[in-house]
Amino acid sequence: MQFGIFSVGDVTTDPTNGTTPSEHERIKAMVRIALKAEEVGLDVFATGEHHNPPFVPSSPTTMLGYIAAQTKTITLSTSTTLITTSDPVKIAEDFAMLQHLADGRVDLMLGRGNTGPVYPWFGQDIRQGIPLTIENYALLRRLWREEVVDWEGKFRTPLQGFTSTPRPLDDVPPFVWHGSIRSPEIAELAAYYGDGFFANHIFWPTSHYQQLIGFYRQRYEHYGHGKADQAIVGLGGQAFIRPKSQDAWNEFRPYFDNAPVYGHGPSMEDFTSQTPLTVGSPQEVIDKTLTFREHFGDYQRQLFLMDHAGLPLKTVLEQLDLLGEQVVPVLRKELESMRPAHVPDAPTHESLKAARDAEAAVEEPAEEARV
Repeated sequence: MQFGIFSVGDVTTDPTNGTTPSEHERIKAMVRIALKAEEVGLDVFATGEHHNPPFVPSSPTTMLGYIAAQTKTITLSTSTTLITTSDPVKIAEDFAMLQHLADGRVDLMLGRGNTGPVYPWFGQDIRQGIPLTIENYALLRRLWREEVVDWEGKFRTPLQGFTSTPRPLDDVPPFVWHGSIRSPEIAELAAYYGDGFFANHIFWPTSHYQQLIGFYRQRYEHYGHGKADQAIVGLGGQAFIRPKSQDAWNEFRPYFDNAPVYGHGPSMEDFTSQTPLTVGSPQEVIDKTLTFREHFGDYQRQLFLMDHAGLPLKTVLEQLDLLGEQVVPVLRKELESMRPAHVPDAPTHESLKAARDAEAAVEEPAEEARV
């Protein structure tokens, strides 16, 4: 089971004092948060991809490459890589390069994003979102797995004898998660290829995600990748933690009430009762996170959103201390004790490489026998 954090990289005014960080300050803060995540023992740091204010992470691999140079253990990922508006050739090369720089500590989450105007900014039609996803991902897979690619599709110019460089580290492509909050077509895509499926899980009620994840699990088994409960599932979540529950509620309320995404809507009480948002003590975060397994089954990755809504860097770092020292160790122990032996861990570069080598070892004697 992997635990980590994801950031959308928003530049938001702190409602308690009216200060707004500069883009430079926010970018540097995201780096500091990633380093802190490794320091407190988390497994994953993931950044979003946005191309519009008030967000700063327009070039995830640039940021992750910089973080890779300053870390040793943490897996570097994305909470969205725009498969619809980014050229799959560029994705293939950027993430293979990042793999080499990070010695394999890389995976990525593909998605369509939540900003409609990004499509025309990059010459695409939002009405083709699903077809773009399917075609671009099929090409991306081939670019990572075939040294020379001839290809022709609907949405980009053909490729003739093309080799993506650099090649994936150890000839093992980065593991891919497909992120979606609403589209069964994306769950189907993840299941078809045997990839991971990540449900953001931070805005809609539990019943919605139960249907989406349940569908993915069924289709994963249908395509022969394993039993439904062996499918690779990731979940998002939100938390604000203080040693005392009431202190957490009092401190976080102005940030919640004024947040660009969910402020001026349901009350914090209603939102915490209907979504994964947990505001309270470490034990309350533990207790609520443990219910996710009851709703969705055993899963492989839990990412928390903790640096949004204008929270100052100091506060975010304090949150990570509490998460890493008091919450995650208990969750690791509890969830591991409940997980059946046949449910796999989250894929890593080393585990994918070992699986590839084991498969090759089985195939080699069979080939020799036929000769």
